[in-house]
Amino acid sequence: MRQDTKELIQKFKIRLTKSLGQNFLVDENIINRIVDASNISETDLVIEVGPGIGNMTKKLAQKAGRIIAVEIDKYLIPPLTEVLKDYPNSSIINQDILKISIRDVIEAEMAANDKLKTVKIVANLPYYITTPIIMKFLEENPGIHTLVFMIQKEVADRIVASPGGKVYGALSVAVQYYSKAEKVFDVSPHCFIPQPDVDSTVIRLNVYDKPQVELLNKDVFFQTVKASFGQRRKTLVNALANSNKFSADKEKIKEILLRMGINENIRGESLSISQFAQIANELYAMSRV
Repeated sequence: MRQDTKELIQKFKIRLTKSLGQNFLVDENIINRIVDASNISETDLVIEVGPGIGNMTKKLAQKAGRIIAVEIDKYLIPPLTEVLKDYPNSSIINQDILKISIRDVIEAEMAANDKLKTVKIVANLPYYITTPIIMKFLEENPGIHTLVFMIQKEVADRIVASPGGKVYGALSVAVQYYSKAEKVFDVSPHCFIPQPDVDSTVIRLNVYDKPQVELLNKDVFFQTVKASFGQRRKTLVNALANSNKFSADKEKIKEILLRMGINENIRGESLSISQFAQIANELYAMSRV
């Protein structure tokens, strides 16, 4: 696969664009493990982001009922088209994933093929826009079941982190609000052309049918989370009071924590998602009085 990739790069005179974070995965064993982790079947609609020249795309096409490859780089469309020419269940969208409506794409595909039952997202994500892409899928989620991403190891550690850890933060809470996040395996830089400067990790997000916490107002919940981690060295009380996002003053916030049995000197990094939800619900209720 490494040699095939080099030949395609030469044949189509591909110039890898550093600004797009282009690192082609060329280890067939790793690709097979990612496909296996995605548990693809013929009833699945699969959307792959950043397929490059299609090394993983063709493996997904062999198992999926339908696969849509979304590639931003117009110079990669010719080699990608050649690689996928024998897979009539595949199609390519030459657009920026952040600028298209995922819902429209999914609804059109599901309506056109009644054999498709489940939507899965698989991608070797460009590391410079990992978080926006992940959150786009989770927030816009039009029935997505599973997301399997290869991302920078450091970001993966943050996503799956538990309360109390140094890397636990707003991203951890946001992703875990929508899904059950788990690390699958790590990937060495040697598995790519060209080699990235960082280690990678494959994660799987199993999207909840319904979030695990009940919220009175989702916007207030995420404002609470963001404010709590905005100044990590400050106590939760001071971080929330100084955010100017809530009508409650410092004493009111202390009262909320007291009712919850939480020490007023606690920091946001120690709170679980359910505790963030309870605090956010209390703050929202106060704002409505």
